[in-house]
Amino acid sequence: MQIPCLIKARTTKQLVVHGRPFLMLPAELQNSSLTCAEYMDTVWQKVKDMNVNTLLGSVTWEMIEPTEGEFDFSELDKVILGARKHGLHLVLLWFGSFKNGLSTYVPPWVKTNPKRFPRAKLRKAGGVLAAADVLSVFYSEGMDADVRAFGRLMAHLKEFDGEHSTVLMVQVENEVGLLGDSRDGCAAANQQFTDAVPKDLVHFLEDEWDSLHPDLREVLRPGRGAEKPAYPEGNWEEVFGRGSRTDELFMAYYYATYVNEVAAAGKAVYPIPLYTNTWMNYAGDNNADTAFPVVAGGGGIPGDYPSGGPVANVLDVWQKFAPSLDFVSPDIYLNDYEGTCATYRHRNQPLFVPEQRRDGHGARRVWVAYGSYAALGASPFGIDTAGDPDESAIAKHFGLLGSVSAVVLEAQRNPASSVGFCFDEPPPKRAGSVDTAQPVVRHWGDFEIAIEPSFAFGRRGDGAGMVVHLGGARFLLVGWGFQVRARSLSPRATFTGILRFEEKVVVDRDTGELRTRRRLNGDETRGGTLAMMPGEDPDYGGFPIAVTAPAGTMIAELEVYALEDDE
Repeated sequence: MQIPCLIKARTTKQLVVHGRPFLMLPAELQNSSLTCAEYMDTVWQKVKDMNVNTLLGSVTWEMIEPTEGEFDFSELDKVILGARKHGLHLVLLWFGSFKNGLSTYVPPWVKTNPKRFPRAKLRKAGGVLAAADVLSVFYSEGMDADVRAFGRLMAHLKEFDGEHSTVLMVQVENEVGLLGDSRDGCAAANQQFTDAVPKDLVHFLEDEWDSLHPDLREVLRPGRGAEKPAYPEGNWEEVFGRGSRTDELFMAYYYATYVNEVAAAGKAVYPIPLYTNTWMNYAGDNNADTAFPVVAGGGGIPGDYPSGGPVANVLDVWQKFAPSLDFVSPDIYLNDYEGTCATYRHRNQPLFVPEQRRDGHGARRVWVAYGSYAALGASPFGIDTAGDPDESAIAKHFGLLGSVSAVVLEAQRNPASSVGFCFDEPPPKRAGSVDTAQPVVRHWGDFEIAIEPSFAFGRRGDGAGMVVHLGGARFLLVGWGFQVRARSLSPRATFTGILRFEEKVVVDRDTGELRTRRRLNGDETRGGTLAMMPGEDPDYGGFPIAVTAPAGTMIAELEVYALEDDE
């Protein structure tokens, strides 16, 4: 039985399904959608029409083990069969002990027995402790019960789906961490906090200092990030100092070891890829989308977002102490998208974005994930309530991506051979408004390639896509709303021009074979100066001549050349 797995592809990994690399075009359902097969019968065709090939949805602990020791997978089985019938894959999200920093999906027999399954305690003013709606990671009963339940889930998936690989991966818990305080204030947590810091953590931080993420180094040595520490023995405050960042490091270590125990139990019986996701913070993110309230995304202080979850400043701790996870993923809503993608390729782990915006703003950014950071997938959230597929931005972008998936996969196996990009619409014209879109520049072979928004005479629109270096002076352009300029890097070059520019159509999606549809020149190259991939409705700004043809297949091959001075 060949099960879904991750295989090494140079500096990253690719998902292999039925023996072949597979590019997920994923989307996540609303939280409770996958718990009902009847409801999903109204969803399957809709998401297929959006060109989605993989759905992310929850399997909840309360659903499969409503009574302790008694498991019911009947509804899950119906859902898996429904996906299989419609040719869709699934990524299951285990809402076990933790979901969004809370424990609202644990079964009633866990919720109502705080003596056996103690809650975390939030430290309030005046020394008052308040019970949080989340299990404490410092007591073993909750973890042991979660381990048993997750192990049973994975064993069932192996038995029910192992020969079919409908389920590709499983997310272990969801956005773990503590909300409302930077650390748990219960008695067991306090005891661990005042005990000596575990030696395995101290040795890891010392031995791996040079490879730690800069955000973690800055937390450990504020203002002295390059200076390698030598830690004394002692408790958490004696070793790392007093403050919320020490609290967060403390929680990260214990959350990571807890989640690892759960993941290890599943991996032991059915070793398909496992990961966990991250509720992001805003610490140091100067490019965050500030059009929305910061609190909506978590803020920058541990406890405003789930303290101890795998944000950048404790990501290394998770990667080290949750080795049964194949990778850790970011949920990107308001943070700087490209910067976050770069962060979560840390230590060459593969990138997977399990949650992101589903609007045009979000859809354009999937090209950055796939084209520049070799993403396994980038998943818009709430796809089942996204409206008409014919009006969906996701459908448009995923349709084009899916048609060239073999090309994308091949580019991902060749580091730095492709770049993904997006251009948002410029701000409305008014006094002081500035179009901040910047060219994306790469050096490939003997040429500098500059990618910029496509522009005729009027107001430019948005754009997105990727450019793949095919070798030599040949480039594949995929997308719309952009144009490409080339410049020879030779100091003797006196001229750089377009040798060939051809619109392509996909002949075979499995192999990536393309054929030429049209040979482009003239207006499509602005008189031979650039390769244009316009949007569907270029704005001529009132100019009476249609000098820019709208997008065709949105796939083209460009070959450039240079002339050198003979003297």
